[in-house]
Amino acid sequence: MNPEDIVRISQLAGDEILKIYNQKENLKISHKDDNSPLTDADLAAHNIIIQELQLIDNTPIVSEEGRIGDPEESGTCWLVDPLDGTKEFIKRNGMFTVNIALMQRDGSRWKPIFGVVHAPVSKTTWFGGIMIPSERRGPDGSGLIMVRPSNPPQPVRLVASGTHRGENDEKFAKRIGNYDLVRMGSSLKACIVAEGGADLYPRFGPTSCWDIAAAHAVVSGAGGLVLNPDGNTLDYDIINKVLNPYFLVTSDNRWTNDWIYQNKSL
Repeated sequence: MNPEDIVRISQLAGDEILKIYNQKENLKISHKDDNSPLTDADLAAHNIIIQELQLIDNTPIVSEEGRIGDPEESGTCWLVDPLDGTKEFIKRNGMFTVNIALMQRDGSRWKPIFGVVHAPVSKTTWFGGIMIPSERRGPDGSGLIMVRPSNPPQPVRLVASGTHRGENDEKFAKRIGNYDLVRMGSSLKACIVAEGGADLYPRFGPTSCWDIAAAHAVVSGAGGLVLNPDGNTLDYDIINKVLNPYFLVTSDNRWTNDWIYQNKSL
């Protein structure tokens, strides 16, 4: 795999999304079986990603909008969210991304080994993984990225959804003490931790594997962690139970005990 090929594909998908995003006429919106919104942009991005990935090789592809090939017969698989943050896209706030992750089988579970997150509106791309140091490319700066150092000045920078916070978010925030809140949408929340703009991102709401896997790889390549409720590295079921448990994206282990304690009390 050439990382530049996947970066290029994510940007092609982003260009397709922007064509629809910038149209003046009303956006066509339908709803899937789970009542989540679906737009022409989701499908356009899905189609171009599938087309381009198939030109590279025959690795199976699992996308939010459809599957190509059988992951159970392969040691690796592409995991794709063609448009992460469809609700943000509909609101036209720019906080949506294209997510492409290369997953590796680990027994019956899967782990991300490389990922690309592309933000079409800001024309910014994050990519990296286990064997590839993470990088950010965009008009506001490009280069290798790292999580925030373990001894930054207070307060802790906590990243959260741009639209809502629940009771669990508030309880965890109180446990970590003095903090500033950074509002962000989609997988951008994990990327801001990866590049050192925030310290941690707790997620107590529902997500699917394709929502976070690509950003998980970027965080790993930047020296950070993505933890499950027990404080272990988050892994994935990309075939049957695609919903994730709660997870914590963090620059280091300083808050792991607080995270575990919070989840045991739920």
